[in-house]
Amino acid sequence: MVGTLAHVLEAHGLATVAIALIRGQIEKTAPPRALYTQFPLGRPLGRPDDPEYQHEVLAAAFALLERPAGPVLEDFPEVLGDDGDTPLSCQMPLRHDASLHPAVDEALGIRPAYNRTLQRTGASSVGRVGSVDDIPSILEAFVRIGDGVPHEEAAVPGGDLLAAAMDVRSYYEEAAQALVDHVPGARQVDAWIYGDTEAGKVMHAAQRALHATEGVPRPLWYFLMPMMHSRIEP
Repeated sequence: MVGTLAHVLEAHGLATVAIALIRGQIEKTAPPRALYTQFPLGRPLGRPDDPEYQHEVLAAAFALLERPAGPVLEDFPEVLGDDGDTPLSCQMPLRHDASLHPAVDEALGIRPAYNRTLQRTGASSVGRVGSVDDIPSILEAFVRIGDGVPHEEAAVPGGDLLAAAMDVRSYYEEAAQALVDHVPGARQVDAWIYGDTEAGKVMHAAQRALHATEGVPRPLWYFLMPMMHSRIEP
C-alpha cells in the first residue's frame, strides 16, 4: 500500500521516501526510495520515548531524497528486538469494591496509572466512543454481551463495538506504561491485556458469544481483539 501510494505521488511530481518494517512487502512494491528498519511491528522509528534515536531514523530516511533515481532500498544499520509476546508483569491494584464486576473494579483501580501516563505524554488514544470516564460502562456492556445479551441491546457506549473495544485496549495500554519501570516490548502489553487482566477475560467471553450467535457479522467478533490473542479459530 505504501509503495503503491509512493508511485502515485511520484508520478505527480512529489518526491517520496518510505520506512518499511516488512522487507518482502517493500521489495514487491518497490517504491522509489525506502528505508528498511528491522524493528518490532508498530515501531517504525525504533525505541519509544527516545526522540534522539527516532530523529536518527528519520534523518536516514530523508537522506534517501538525495537519490534522484530508484528504486532505492537501504537498511538502517541497527536491529532492534523485543520480548515478543511475553506478557508484562504488572502489579495490579487490589479489589476495592466487591459489588462491582471484577473487570470494572480493575479498570477503576488502574485509573491513577492511566492519569500518570496522560500527564507525562499529554495525549491519549482513548475517546473513540466517549471519554475515559466511559471505560467502566464499556466493560459493563461487554460483560452483558458475554452473558448472552444481543450486542444491539447491550448498550455499548456509542453503539460501535469495535471502537469501544479499541478504547478499552488503549486505556490498558496507556495505564501499563505507568505500571512498569521500563518501556515494554511491542506486543507485551497486548499479551498482558488479553492473557492476564479481568478486562481481557471479559473481551474473550464477549468474542465467544458473538462468534456463537447466528447472524452476527464476522468483523464484529473477528476484530474485537488482536487475532494472535484470540482463542477462536479464524
